[in-house]
Amino acid sequence: MRVAQIASTGAYVPDKIITNAELDALLGEPVSEWLVENVGIRERRVMADDQVTSDLAVHAARAALAQAGVAPQDVDLIIVATDTPDYISPATSSVVQHKLGAVNAGTFDVNCACAAWVTGLDIAARYIATEESCNYILIIGAYGMTRYVDWHDKRTATLFADGAGAALLQAGDKPGFLGAKLVADGSFHDYMGIYAGGTLRPTGGAEDSPRQFVKFQKRFPPDTNNKAWPKLIRDLMDKINRPVSDIDRIYFTQLNIRTIQAVMDDLGLPMDKTHTVMDKWGYTGSACMPMALDDAIAQGHGPQPGELVVFCGSGGGAAFGAAAFIWV
Repeated sequence: MRVAQIASTGAYVPDKIITNAELDALLGEPVSEWLVENVGIRERRVMADDQVTSDLAVHAARAALAQAGVAPQDVDLIIVATDTPDYISPATSSVVQHKLGAVNAGTFDVNCACAAWVTGLDIAARYIATEESCNYILIIGAYGMTRYVDWHDKRTATLFADGAGAALLQAGDKPGFLGAKLVADGSFHDYMGIYAGGTLRPTGGAEDSPRQFVKFQKRFPPDTNNKAWPKLIRDLMDKINRPVSDIDRIYFTQLNIRTIQAVMDDLGLPMDKTHTVMDKWGYTGSACMPMALDDAIAQGHGPQPGELVVFCGSGGGAAFGAAAFIWV
C-alpha cells in the first residue's frame, strides 16, 4: 500500500522587516503593546519590490528539495496553496514549475484562503495513494498579502506579512498520512478578502488602475477558531481512531497566539507540543503552518520518527482543514 510521507520541509522569509515600533509611527497611534499582548506579533517580513509570490514559493521549494536530496526534475506534481497569486490566470504553480526547473511536474493551485496548505496536503496524500507514477509532490504555501495592505489601516497593516513554506511528500510503505478532515461555512464568504479582480468586480490591466486592498468587511465572531479548531481536531482524531492525547506535535494557522493557547488548553495539550512563529514573521496565511513546522525542525524540537503530527488551519470563506501524519 502506497502511503504519503513528509520527506522534508523548507521555508523562506524576505529580508525586509517592519517592526511594531515602525507601525506606531506610520499609523500615528501606539499598537505595539496591544499586538504583543493579544496577537503575539512583534515584527513582520515584507517582500522586495522586485519579488512576487512565485519567487517566495521557489525559495521554500528549493530548501525542501535540498534537504531531501531530490532534484527538481524528479518532482511529479507541484501544488501551490495561495490566495495571493502572481496572476488571476494562469496558475502560480505553472510559474513555480518554470522557475524551479521541475520540467516533469504537473501543476495546479489551491485557493481556500489560509486553509489551502493543509487542503493541499490532503489532496497530495490521496494522489500518492492512488497514482503509481506520483512519487514526489511539493505542497507550497506562499503568501504575498502585503501587496494588498493599506499601511494606514491598522486592522490589516498590523497583521499581514509575506513568506513561504513547503513540504515534499514522498511515496512510502511505512506509516505516514493517516487522514484529514475538511469543513467550511460559506456564509462567511463576504467577511474578509480581496474583493476585486474576479468576475464580480473585474479590474483593468492599466498601470494607473486603482490599487486593491485586502479588507475586513464584516467582523468575524471573536471565538470562531476557538470553537472550530477543537471540534475539527476531535472529529479528525475520531476518524483515525486515536485519542487527542496521542497527539505529539500540532501546528496551527499562526493568526493569534491567544487562540492557540486557548485551543491547546481545550484539547488538554501542553504548549510545548506546538510551535509559533507569528512573533517574528507576522501572519503569513497559507504559508504559516509549513513555516512553523520548518522552524521547529531547524530549532531542534520538530517531530521525531513515530510521532503523531496534526496540522490544523482555517481561512476566509470560511474554510477549515486538519490532517494527521505519523512522522518518518
